[in-house]
Amino acid sequence: MSKRKSNNQNQTLEDKLWETAELLRGKVAPSSYKDISLGLLFLKFITYWYEQRRIKLEKQTKNPKSRFYCKTEKQRNYVLNQKDSYASEGVFFIKNGNKWSDLTKIVSSEKNLAIVIDQMIQEIEKDNPQLENVLPKVFAGSDIPNDNLQQLIETFDRIPSDDISKDFFGRIYEYFLRNFSKKLGQKGGEFFTPESVVRLLVEIIEPYHGIVYDPTCGSGGMFVQSHKFLQAHNNKNGKGISVYGVESQSDIWRICKMNLAMRGIEAKNIMCADCLLDHPYEKLKANRILANPPFNMGEWGHEKIKDDVRFAKYGTPSSGKPGGNYAFMSHMIHHLNEKDGKLGLVLANGSMSAIGNERKIRQKMVEDDIVDCMIALPTNLFYTVTIPACLWFITKNKNDGKTRKRINETLFIDARKIFTSVDRAHNELSAAQIQKITATYRSFIGVKGYPKYKNATGYCKMATISDIRKNDFVLTPGRYVGTEEIEDDGEVFQDKMKRLTQEYVKLSNESKKLDKEIRKELNMMDFEV
Repeated sequence: MSKRKSNNQNQTLEDKLWETAELLRGKVAPSSYKDISLGLLFLKFITYWYEQRRIKLEKQTKNPKSRFYCKTEKQRNYVLNQKDSYASEGVFFIKNGNKWSDLTKIVSSEKNLAIVIDQMIQEIEKDNPQLENVLPKVFAGSDIPNDNLQQLIETFDRIPSDDISKDFFGRIYEYFLRNFSKKLGQKGGEFFTPESVVRLLVEIIEPYHGIVYDPTCGSGGMFVQSHKFLQAHNNKNGKGISVYGVESQSDIWRICKMNLAMRGIEAKNIMCADCLLDHPYEKLKANRILANPPFNMGEWGHEKIKDDVRFAKYGTPSSGKPGGNYAFMSHMIHHLNEKDGKLGLVLANGSMSAIGNERKIRQKMVEDDIVDCMIALPTNLFYTVTIPACLWFITKNKNDGKTRKRINETLFIDARKIFTSVDRAHNELSAAQIQKITATYRSFIGVKGYPKYKNATGYCKMATISDIRKNDFVLTPGRYVGTEEIEDDGEVFQDKMKRLTQEYVKLSNESKKLDKEIRKELNMMDFEV
């Protein structure tokens, strides 16, 4: 009970922070305000970590047993102001005058807060080269009034900094990202993929080690969830992961770098580029790829890269909208490690049954036996679009010696009826629902500790390549899992129809009677009908 209470309290704080920030936005566009509010939160958070590191370092410089021990005050000051003393622990160095506390000291008297903040941010970037061009220097160029900026700083200053954790910071930051995603209306959740969808992807892909790549990484949610997965499983092989990401929009790229840096995740391999046209990391082979590329992107660069090596094996996607889905997917398959590579991506439902070039590509992929699992998702999981979505899981090796050999087999899961309503317009997958779907997949691949896999009508079905061929290589799970049997209520059909007919006649008569009374009342009120 105490854990639930604590979560509710945190949620209330996040709600309150967002509502207050929104009130102070004034006439500033959400796209600009996103940089302002997220930039200030980042400044507060990195200041906190800097101060925590400095306190620890001060104790170490006074401890004769520590390698940081200093005999004189001059030596101690030297160590405390060495940037490497902080960078070695993944903490950004912030000198006096640029800390959050320095900002709060002048917030009520300074008449040009925006200019001051931009200057502070420039100084922080100079002291930390890994933040170069990452922090938003947009305050002076925005239209936010000085009074509103002052109140926003005072609001964020109320975020408790005692007994705080990176996870708590991360939750607040993520809450703001989610709400900005709603405000900005990005297509297909490309700015921010709902957490429950990311969690399902990660639980099935299981990024325990090696290179994790997201070629359309948005705000970095796939990497954050991958690290949470490792922490939850105590990083059981101790090897860890290296993240590589590409994001084409510079403002989202900056947010991603801040998001990862704030959580202590190495962000040096996050590139600002177009993964299809610029093709950074051309030689990269990833052990795991997770992605939520833009849905149905028509102008993906067909004319410029139609002969690219990434399309050599399965074919070049068409130049229209369906082609974008397959262009991104072909890019990812090309970058999968041949030995143990696994890929999970979110696409629009149309990708499972697209015709033309896409149908030919899909056929080759199926016959090459790389399609491991297809999942149809429930509707309204995304905040800004209602396009039905599905999950594709591709594996390069169905006989890796670690899981059950499943040559020529593909698992289909129809999860359209599995969801929890958040409000009238939005759904999500609960932890138990994610566990149910994940357990089905793990049973299918024969993970130790999970029951032997069984088909379940209306929910899941193991199909062979021959089965898929009979369905013209359409990969929509509904075609394979069948219709769930409806429990027999024991009532004879003729008796049921007779009963239902009598109920209809009764309701119809009552409706006519009610209509007559309403007309009569309206006429008495001089409203002729």
